[in-house]
Amino acid sequence: MEIQNRVGARWIATGALLAALAVILGAYGAHGLAAVVESMDESAKRLANWETAAHYQMIHSVGLIAIGLLAAHYGGSRLFTAAGCLFLLGILLFSGGLYTWVLTDNRPAVLVVPLGGLSFILGWLAIACRFLIIAGRGSDR
Repeated sequence: MEIQNRVGARWIATGALLAALAVILGAYGAHGLAAVVESMDESAKRLANWETAAHYQMIHSVGLIAIGLLAAHYGGSRLFTAAGCLFLLGILLFSGGLYTWVLTDNRPAVLVVPLGGLSFILGWLAIACRFLIIAGRGSDR
């Protein structure tokens, strides 16, 4: 029981820290970023991309917290660990790629964004698979 609580606690802490960062970055986008991108072309699109990055970061940060809670309740599993790693990778690639592009105008940074989206999808599928396994066994452990 102690190991699954530690696994769960790690995902909860990671998700909570990333959710806090999403709020900070979202606030920066709403209040400070407009002046930075105002002189650049396509400023409205950049601001929208920043908001999208912060939004997806927040959703998947909360997802990490949920994975931690699920792992604590149902026991650690490779699928929960995979889902957590995929969400974290998705945040880094999807949100990180958009943040980098908006701040630096580095177009190649956008190339990793679809990989981040794929990571998010695979993370959700890993959670679904874990619960399909549980449902098939008729047990919650």
